[in-house]
Amino acid sequence: MRPIIRTLGGVGSAFALVVGMTSFASADPADSADTRGADLQAIDWKPCREIAEVECGTLRLPIDWAKPRGEKFDLAVARRKATDPAKRIGIMVINPGGPGGSGVNFALGANRYFSPEVQERFDIIGFDPRGVARTQPVQCSLDVLQKQPSLYPANQAEFEALGAYNRELAADCRKNSGPIYDHADTISVVDDIDALRRALGERKINYYGVSYGTLIGQQYAERYGRNIRTMVIDSNMDHSLGTWGFNETEARTAEDSFTEFVKWCDRTASCALHGQDVAKVWDELLAKADRGEVTAPGDPTRKIPADLIIDNAFSAFYGPDWGNLADWLVALGAGKASPRAFADELVNNPFPAVFCEDWSLPVRDHREFSALVRQANRIAPHMRGSSLGHYALAGCVGLPEKVNNPQHRLRIEDAPKILMLNALHDPATGYEWAVGAHRQSRDTTVLLTYEGWGHGVYDRSACTRGATDSYLIERKVPRHGTRCAAVEPPALTASSAGTPHLPVGPKPGLPGWGK
Repeated sequence: MRPIIRTLGGVGSAFALVVGMTSFASADPADSADTRGADLQAIDWKPCREIAEVECGTLRLPIDWAKPRGEKFDLAVARRKATDPAKRIGIMVINPGGPGGSGVNFALGANRYFSPEVQERFDIIGFDPRGVARTQPVQCSLDVLQKQPSLYPANQAEFEALGAYNRELAADCRKNSGPIYDHADTISVVDDIDALRRALGERKINYYGVSYGTLIGQQYAERYGRNIRTMVIDSNMDHSLGTWGFNETEARTAEDSFTEFVKWCDRTASCALHGQDVAKVWDELLAKADRGEVTAPGDPTRKIPADLIIDNAFSAFYGPDWGNLADWLVALGAGKASPRAFADELVNNPFPAVFCEDWSLPVRDHREFSALVRQANRIAPHMRGSSLGHYALAGCVGLPEKVNNPQHRLRIEDAPKILMLNALHDPATGYEWAVGAHRQSRDTTVLLTYEGWGHGVYDRSACTRGATDSYLIERKVPRHGTRCAAVEPPALTASSAGTPHLPVGPKPGLPGWGK
C-alpha cells in the first residue's frame, strides 16, 4: 500500500488521523514523568523559511518520557521575539487547538492575532506537537483511508465493520509512523512543553491555548503548575465527561448555535432568509437532501447530502459566518450558484490521532450506538446532533478502552490563578464545558464569559482582549463572574472572498476543537 502523510492539522490542507492505544498510563499528576531525566540541547535558531523575522528550530526529545534516554524525535519550534526587549517579561507558549493544529503556523501569524502590547512583552513560542505537521507527522496508507465505511452503521454487522476498520487503520498508522504513534497523547505533549521551558532557560512560562489547546493547558497546570506565571485557556474542554455526557453536551451546543442563527435572521434585514420561518426552511431543505433532490449550485449532476449541509452550517457557526450561510442555503434551495464557496462534497477522513488517546468513549454495540444517535437527535433536532461529536464517537469505535490519557476531573493544586475564556454560544466547546471545568478548579481558575457567538474569545472585542492582556501583562485577574457583552457579527464576513481557515476536524470541511 502507498503511504501518505496526513499530518495532524499540518502544513497546507493535510488532515488528521484516528488512532487507538493499547497501553495505559495514569493521568494522576502525582505520577507525572519528570522531564529533568532527558538530556536537552540548546535550540539552533535560524530564520524561518516562511517569514525571516520569526526564528525556527528543533528540540530533540524522547518519544517515550518513561524512557528519557530512549528513541528521540525533533520537536519543531518557532519563536517570535518580543518587539520591545526593554519591556520583555518572558515567553508565551501558544497552541491553536485541533487537536493537530500547527503551533509553528500560529506563531508565524501571531502578529495578526495578539495585541501590540502583548507582542512587546513576550517572546511568542509556537510548536508543532508530536505527530503534527513538521514534528514527525503520523503517516497512514491512502488505500486504507479510502476504505472508511459509513459512520452511521445501520445494524450490528455494520457497527462491527466500523470497529474493524478503525482497528485496521490504527494498525496501519502504527506500522507507517513508528513508535511516536503510541505516544501522541496530550500528557506527552505537556511533558514536551516543560522540556521546552527548560531548554529556553525559563523559570516560568506564560501560556495561551485555544480550544483543544485548553486541555493541554489544563493538564500542564495539573503537572507543572508551579512553572506557570500566567495561563489563558480560551474555549474550554471538559475532560471529565464520559460517552453519554460528551454526546449530549456536544448536541446541545450545536443546536444552540443553530437557534442563534435563526434569531439573527429574524432580526437582521440583510439575512437572505429574513422574514421566513428559517427553521422550517432548513428542515425542508434537509428533507429534500435526504430524498436526493438537492444538487450543488451550478452543477445539477452532483447531489448534496443532508450531512454536508449540516457540516457546512456547523463550520459557519465558528465565525459566525451567518450571512454567507444564509446566502448558500437560499442558493441550494433554488439550485443557483452562491457567492460563498462552501464545500460541495463529503470527503471522509478519520479523527485526529490524539483524540482517541485522550478520551475513552466506549460504545458497546449497535444498540447503544443507535441510542446515542437518537438521544443526540432529540436534543438537537435541527442539527441532528453534533457533527463533531458524532465523528469523534464513531472514529473511536472498536479501539481499546484503556487509553494513555483517560478522563478525570480537573485537579489543579499548585498554580497561580488561571484565566478561562468562553463564548456563551460556542458550537464546539459549549459554555457548559467551561462551567464544568471551572467548577472542578474553582480555587485556581476564573471564568470570563463572552456573551456572544463563535469559537475563540480573545479577539472578539475590546473587553475580551483588554481583560486578557491585563492578566497576561500585569497579572490582573478579572473578578469572578466577569462578562463581556456580545458584539454583533457583520452581515457578510471577510470569508465571502473565499473559504476561511477552520481548525482541523475529523474530516476535511468539518472543523475540530481549535481556533
